[in-house]
Amino acid sequence: MMHAFPCGTLPLDFVGTLRARRNEEPAEKLATPRQLDAWFIEAGMFDAAPGADETDLDIALDLRESMYALIGARLHGEALPPRAIAEVNKHAAGLPVTLRLSAVGATRTGGTAQGLAALARETVEILGGDDAVLLRECSRPECTQVYLDRSRGHRREWCAMKTCGNRVKAATYRARHSGETGL
Repeated sequence: MMHAFPCGTLPLDFVGTLRARRNEEPAEKLATPRQLDAWFIEAGMFDAAPGADETDLDIALDLRESMYALIGARLHGEALPPRAIAEVNKHAAGLPVTLRLSAVGATRTGGTAQGLAALARETVEILGGDDAVLLRECSRPECTQVYLDRSRGHRREWCAMKTCGNRVKAATYRARHSGETGL
């Protein structure tokens, strides 16, 4: 697998394809049309690559950054940027992914625009609904993944315990025990 899906919602995982946004050089996980196609397949949105090209990739990255701008505004209690609202709404109005039933099961097909439309619609549902108050950003300093905190007390700190949570806990443990003399 080329991509990670720690957030539990595809739009937030899509936003997370630009990793470590606060670093001097963030890690771009959608650097090529092939990587965008792989993301759609690995996310389970399509059964076959939609056949993205460079234009599709540019459009996808613009949408991703608009989604991030809106999420960031919600996280910080700021007004939603009008340009980002317009971009997400434009995509949300697009055609849905084609779902077909056959003798062997369901298939999901479509073009990049259809996949982006699905992501935009779910973004609208998150930001415009009750889930907006559950948005959190991972507290590991190097991580900028955003997730919905559905934990019982709404005190979840990391995008995923398996990755960031374990790293933070291991670093805390090492720091706490590095000064011990081993009596």
